[in-house]
Amino acid sequence: MGSDTVSAAPGRQADCPSTGQPVNAADGDVAAGAFNVKSVNMSWKRNDREERKYHHGSLREALIKAARELIKEKGPAGFTFADAARSAGVSPAAPYRHFRDRDALMADVAREGFERFAAMLSTGWANGRPDPITAFHNIGRAYLAFARAEPAYYAAMFESGISADANTDLRAASERAFAVLRAAADQLVTLLPAAKRPPALMMSLHIWSMSHGIASLFGRGDAGRRPLPMSAEELLESEVLIYLQGLGFPAAP
Repeated sequence: MGSDTVSAAPGRQADCPSTGQPVNAADGDVAAGAFNVKSVNMSWKRNDREERKYHHGSLREALIKAARELIKEKGPAGFTFADAARSAGVSPAAPYRHFRDRDALMADVAREGFERFAAMLSTGWANGRPDPITAFHNIGRAYLAFARAEPAYYAAMFESGISADANTDLRAASERAFAVLRAAADQLVTLLPAAKRPPALMMSLHIWSMSHGIASLFGRGDAGRRPLPMSAEELLESEVLIYLQGLGFPAAP
């Protein structure tokens, strides 16, 4: 028996693969007592493609990826919700299954960006290794590395106009990223005598501002980067060094 047909002897019945209902082999609708499985498979594949078009198996992830690509191409304000749907290969109505509107999609891109950002900052800090001063400088390098490697996430996080309070998940992700800096500052201030320790919150905000300013002007990974006579890392390192020395911190070992 060939693999492409389901046969039945004359006068007997075979189950139709497309419906599961019995088909009489003597009927004129089934020529020569055989049902063409290939035609059924083709029909199933067409239906499967149509189903995937409207019921994407990972629609949320596909839309986030599409939004990131559009941000890289057009900027965070340069595309519509329908553009994101079209780029993801789904109908204009499909994104509403996961996102209220374009801002909700952008907020989810930003949330995912902050999660990756927090991980990169944590890697830079490395729990204060090899020493707190060096590790503190490494946080700044990690900040610049993220801005350069992930321009779409960076733009969604900081340049899309989406408030960190847009939803609880975005707020939590952004706070986890800042918490890395705050924890580093908490440990760093212990290097100074208690009477001369600056507020750790103030320090973490200062370093965040320095890193962000240099990343946005000189360290970003898109066409908005401005030229420098030195690397962005060298500029940030010298700025942080002057800042820490002004507070009385020792140089790194």
